[in-house]
Amino acid sequence: MLEYPFTPPTAVDPPAEWSRLRAQCPVAHVRTTDGRDAVLLTRYDDVRTMITDRRFVRNTPAGGTMGGPAFMNDEAAHLRWRRLLSRSFTAKRMTALHPGIERITHDLIDDMVTHGAPADLRTALGFPLPVYVICDLLGVPASDRERFAGWSDRFLNLTRFSADDVAQSGRELWAYMTRHVARKRAEPGDDLLSELVTVVDTEDGRLSEDELIFTGQALLVAGHETTANMIGKMVAMLLARRERWEQLLADPGLVRTAVEEVLRFDANLGFGTHRLVTEPVEIEGTRIEAGTTVLSSMPSANRDERIFTDPDEMDLTRKPNPHLTFGAGPHSCLGQALARIELQAVLAVLLQRLPTLELAVPVEELRRRQGLLVGGLEEVPVRW
Repeated sequence: MLEYPFTPPTAVDPPAEWSRLRAQCPVAHVRTTDGRDAVLLTRYDDVRTMITDRRFVRNTPAGGTMGGPAFMNDEAAHLRWRRLLSRSFTAKRMTALHPGIERITHDLIDDMVTHGAPADLRTALGFPLPVYVICDLLGVPASDRERFAGWSDRFLNLTRFSADDVAQSGRELWAYMTRHVARKRAEPGDDLLSELVTVVDTEDGRLSEDELIFTGQALLVAGHETTANMIGKMVAMLLARRERWEQLLADPGLVRTAVEEVLRFDANLGFGTHRLVTEPVEIEGTRIEAGTTVLSSMPSANRDERIFTDPDEMDLTRKPNPHLTFGAGPHSCLGQALARIELQAVLAVLLQRLPTLELAVPVEELRRRQGLLVGGLEEVPVRW
């Protein structure tokens, strides 16, 4: 019985247990920090099976702390919600946001440069940019951006805030989104939420009022903290080895594949996906009984030697790159197109504006953020 999660050697490197378990014990018995026994999967094919096989179901109330509707726990209702939302949340629409994201990035870098080096890239750029983008997407006034950032921070931190704090933030955001939806119905704009209001108001009422309000919340919570942390981790990983940054400076056309490789290479994705088995299943010759909690390590799967050549090397030209960072199947990340556009825009602008960018501390001194459902770094000190 192994204690989980494992402790990595640095904030950006994988724990040694992953490669050992992939090779010797792909279905491992672990005990989580809250004392629960579970089974941990570390190989690519097994992890992909778990996140796509309907016998593995979510075993926590989705959106419970946010006051969201029960439909997230109903498979058919959840898929219906995703289908309706995906009609508006298209790659084309996300690509159209690119100029605005670049503009926000330039403005934030201007402020960072004005304040001078060293700077914390997470605070100066990583944290504010995604919430500004989500606010623009939802038609939220710029004056409310900081409130949104605070709500998002509380939802995804398991230790820094009390349950009462999280619940209070959920009530506040739900009330805000209720009023905001009413405003968009009265005075629609060209934002995503205004478009979704028309789906609610069609005769068949396919999106309920609660579903629409929850959508606004879900986009904030899912789209802010994950991307905010990924921006910091991306820059830290690229600057950890100077030749990576120099390769991108020499060929900025590699930004797109570099972002995919960063997403694959990230060893700090958070606690991991957990599911409950509804009937006995067999994986790698091991029988897993119904009712068992199963954890999957996506970052370990992303380094599976059976799928990726030289998986522990960051290859900025890697193609194809079928990483599982955004999941797979019907529950894959709905906002992955937006996340990719944000990361690509930020990286391209940083290369253009700050070619001499470097870490202001040794990579060994970077610290993981504790208590988050999604992985991140406490600070990313940089200079230029």
